[in-house]
Amino acid sequence: MTFWWRKRREFRAELDSHVQMATQDRTERGEDPARARQHARRDLGNEALIRETTRDQWGFRWLESLLQDLRFGFRTLRKSPGFTLVAVLTLALGIGSVTLIFSAVYGVILNTFPFRDADQVTSFDIQDLSRPTNYRESLSMPEFLYFREHSQAFQDFSGEYGGFGTSPVRYTTGKSTYQFDADFVSVNSFRFFGVEPLLGRLPTPEDVRSGATPVFVMGAKLWRGEFNGDPKILGKSFTLNGVPTTLVGIMPQRFRWAWVDVWVPFSVEPAVALTNPDLKNRFLYTVGRLKPGVILSAAAADLNRVAHQYAKIAPADYPKRFTVSCSSLADRVTGGFKRLMYPLLVAVLMLLLIACSNIANLLLSRATVREREIAIRASLGASPSRLVRQLLVESMLLATAGGLMGCLFAWVGIKGVVPLVPYNLFPQEAVIALNGPVLGAALIVALFSTLLCGIAPAVYAARADIRTQLAGNARASGFRHGKLRSALVIAEVSLAIVLTVGAGLMMRTFWNIKNLNLGFDPGNVLSAQLSFPQTGGQQQTREQEEQEVQKENIASRKVLDGLGSLPGVLAVALVSNPPLYGDFGSPIDIPGRSHSQHWKTLIDLCSERYFGLLRLRLLNGRVFSQGDVDLARPVTVISRAFANRYFGSANPIGQSVHFVLLDQVPKWKGALFQIVGVVSDVRNDDPRNAPAPEAYLPYTIGGPDGTTLLVRSLLPPASLIPTIRERAWHIDSNIALVNPQTLPSVLKRDVFSSPHFEFVILATFAAIALALLMAGIFSVMAYTISLRTHEIGIRIALGARPEGILRMVLGKGIRLAAVGIVIGVAACFATMKFLRAFLFGVRPTDPITFVTVSILIVVAALLACWIPARRAMRVDPIVALRHE
Repeated sequence: MTFWWRKRREFRAELDSHVQMATQDRTERGEDPARARQHARRDLGNEALIRETTRDQWGFRWLESLLQDLRFGFRTLRKSPGFTLVAVLTLALGIGSVTLIFSAVYGVILNTFPFRDADQVTSFDIQDLSRPTNYRESLSMPEFLYFREHSQAFQDFSGEYGGFGTSPVRYTTGKSTYQFDADFVSVNSFRFFGVEPLLGRLPTPEDVRSGATPVFVMGAKLWRGEFNGDPKILGKSFTLNGVPTTLVGIMPQRFRWAWVDVWVPFSVEPAVALTNPDLKNRFLYTVGRLKPGVILSAAAADLNRVAHQYAKIAPADYPKRFTVSCSSLADRVTGGFKRLMYPLLVAVLMLLLIACSNIANLLLSRATVREREIAIRASLGASPSRLVRQLLVESMLLATAGGLMGCLFAWVGIKGVVPLVPYNLFPQEAVIALNGPVLGAALIVALFSTLLCGIAPAVYAARADIRTQLAGNARASGFRHGKLRSALVIAEVSLAIVLTVGAGLMMRTFWNIKNLNLGFDPGNVLSAQLSFPQTGGQQQTREQEEQEVQKENIASRKVLDGLGSLPGVLAVALVSNPPLYGDFGSPIDIPGRSHSQHWKTLIDLCSERYFGLLRLRLLNGRVFSQGDVDLARPVTVISRAFANRYFGSANPIGQSVHFVLLDQVPKWKGALFQIVGVVSDVRNDDPRNAPAPEAYLPYTIGGPDGTTLLVRSLLPPASLIPTIRERAWHIDSNIALVNPQTLPSVLKRDVFSSPHFEFVILATFAAIALALLMAGIFSVMAYTISLRTHEIGIRIALGARPEGILRMVLGKGIRLAAVGIVIGVAACFATMKFLRAFLFGVRPTDPITFVTVSILIVVAALLACWIPARRAMRVDPIVALRHE
């Protein structure tokens, strides 16, 4: 504004100077001063024209014109608050939905990790060419050191073992024993990832040299959750697994490498690593950081060269024919999330198209109403480009307001959607939130919406015949635009059909999975991992290991008895893996029964009360007794699927089974387990799959460490957690209860979350699409009725009954909906096959879903047409005949 005021003052001063000099010249020639000034101003010419010409020379005329268009657009939209509100809300729903999904795409797929130059961090695996499904991603310690030394395409390598809860560390306080998920990482990993600590420092090579005090770093989540964010714990010594270890740093919230809370460094100096008995035989999951400019294919070739060199040193570690493949770490870990997002991306684009079609329809109707105004502006000299620009500016104002409100909707949506996202589908480092790139994408979508919504109405308005518009004949242009508006409504119906059918199929899928008979009762059951202290592992003798297992078995029996006596507790049991969590499998042999196929079964280790706790039905024989479990007798209870597949109609009770997997345990090598009972099947893998054969063995044959504790109670299970933790502490202070939670909540998070997420998102989009569809049909029909008021008046004057007018209006709406339904159903048949992988218990072409959705669309169309139809029935012939 200062620039414009300065220019105007300079311009005014210059004009005044010219007038003064001309007046002075005329006065010196003898003219009267008043007449001299009057003649001087006349000789100067039209001041307004000079001002316009001069301002054009400044080069900012376009900016001033744009500001004028903006001010005029604001005034115009303010005069039509109803239209403005509907248009802004429609765009906000479309843009907000796109912004919500893009925030998930950006946070999980495009900005997965907080690492420095995260696109350089690369995952690789060694694949057996003769068996493509056979591959490994881990390197032995000597192999890791060799790769690190001889690779030319990578800056460095990071190695770790024990992540994802496989190597917990234990921390004991005066009240209880806690277990933290830990990851043991090569000391160079912290600089490798390029993430600075929130507090403290990172471990250094000096911290892992012989004789140095062990150190570790802690994640911000654990620091805030268990230690209330107290900075004074830095430098404190924690006894982790019996070893005093100093806390030197707190990592930021987004650093969650290997999904753990604690990171313990180890040395990668060959002189240290290869002489440490606990390190030299470790296998490390390895990732590399590419050198700048190196592409994945070149990195794979480099690793392939190094691997074939090392295969000559350790040929037993490699297949005869193998290759090394590379991918970015982000691509490797987000594959499941990408598959989940594909249908949602398509759905949200459809929703945006519906919103834009709706806005285009509204703008077409509005442009027709304003044709007289536009014609007057054109007759006064406004060029077609100026008219188009004015209308596009108004569209831009709508899109900007819609974009801002859409970002607000997206923010609210993120708060509601993020808890529904399946827990295991993306890394914990990823964050779904509104940020600069997401807001920038929302701005681009808003600009795209401006062009998509406004260009057609603007061009139609600018190209209309001025004489017709000045004559006030809105019907001619209105009917001319009617086909386009009808086409937009048909497009909206078609897109809404596709969205709603997808939501219907996902609803039926979720319903089928949610109501699937799992074979067990998870209600009122608490689940927690039972963990015993680790005491040496590889350095123990076989006798020491057996003694340790015996101590753990005695302690676990005390836990079972102690917790079982708590008030409100009905049953307590131990199991290696709860149902639906993939028990380990084993090949089997059954003496006396020959077979040519590969026989196998799932194995579950459990205590005697496991069957009653989950309410499995005993079909034959008996379940375990306490003596079977305490004495680790070689007995087994099998599932009905096991009995049917391997025994047919024969009675399996008393038969024996050899579990080949147990041959790895010297005590059970070649052992035969007698079948003592048959129980009902449970869903022991993906609930979508039929129950696989399963055998239950006493948990004491392998020891209780790492097993799951199940508690069924009369009370709400979550309310028992403090009591159970305290009782376990009094029974044995070395025992830790890890991650206690109700079994229904575990199943909801890990089993039902994916179909639930897809259903909720698609159902929300479908509901928005139906609302926009109803608004679109209503606006078209209301506008059509306003154009046909004269015609309707004539019909009524000639004897047409109101019911006939009603049928005429509803018939037009139904015809539009019918055409849209036909096109939409055809589109569904072409696209629903892509949903096949997400469906369960329902076909992509399910007729019930298609018929239900079609009826829903027809009902929505009838409701949208009802108010305009009622208005048409009540038209006064006298008023209508005077219309226009």
